[in-house]
Amino acid sequence: MGIINVTPDSFSDGGQHIRLPAALNHAERLLADGADVLDVGGESTRPGAPPVPLDEERRRVLPVVEALAARGACVSVDTRHPALMREVIAAGASIINDVQALAAPGAIEACAAADVGVVLMHMQGQPGTMQAAPRYEGAGGVVGEVSRYLIERAGACEAGGIARNRIVLDPGFGFGKTTEHNLELTRRLGEIVALGYPVLAGWSRKRTLGELTGRPVASERVHASIAAALACVAHGARIVRVHDVGATVDALRVWGEMVVIPDSRD
Repeated sequence: MGIINVTPDSFSDGGQHIRLPAALNHAERLLADGADVLDVGGESTRPGAPPVPLDEERRRVLPVVEALAARGACVSVDTRHPALMREVIAAGASIINDVQALAAPGAIEACAAADVGVVLMHMQGQPGTMQAAPRYEGAGGVVGEVSRYLIERAGACEAGGIARNRIVLDPGFGFGKTTEHNLELTRRLGEIVALGYPVLAGWSRKRTLGELTGRPVASERVHASIAAALACVAHGARIVRVHDVGATVDALRVWGEMVVIPDSRD
């Protein structure tokens, strides 16, 4: 899953693809590099990010979705707003990727009414405050709480008319988690895979990688991002959401020839 941020303030590439021609050129590069899905986002959810008015998010996202869908690309839209979900689905989006796991009123209904996939992510708190003091004190710690939340949201989606085979789970690395929380989730990702849904991993260029490598600049975390993607696939992730598609595809292709990749369907 290649990332297209049409935002001025995303943590890694904010402002680079906010205009339609730049976004489409970037999309073409991602597809040429081997992306299977293009994930378009018009609202930054980086730590500390302010909310974006719905009209502004709509203005940023819809033209990109329409153009990519017309090209035949598989388009995912990263949004938490049910009104926009309905609009991008009508414009040709195939997947809704929601950091709030379709918890907003009307979100499940918007997706159930269409034959789209959904990505349900765990986030503790809201983007503006989620990294202030994340804590996990229930049974099983961070993995237990994330697992319980995701299985509850998946159940709500199925009860609301979204077929099980349309649901993907995302543990939400970096969304209300400390470095140790993120590492624990990765080491024990197989427990989330065992819930029975495909798992998406989004480690690309994130702050924890900078802390581990001593690289404060997000664009310098490519090698670390690839290592994290490989680790997640080794633990059963079926989708990796990345900025650096070409490098990740090459790494996965070579690595996949040299090791046995677990199949979460077994």
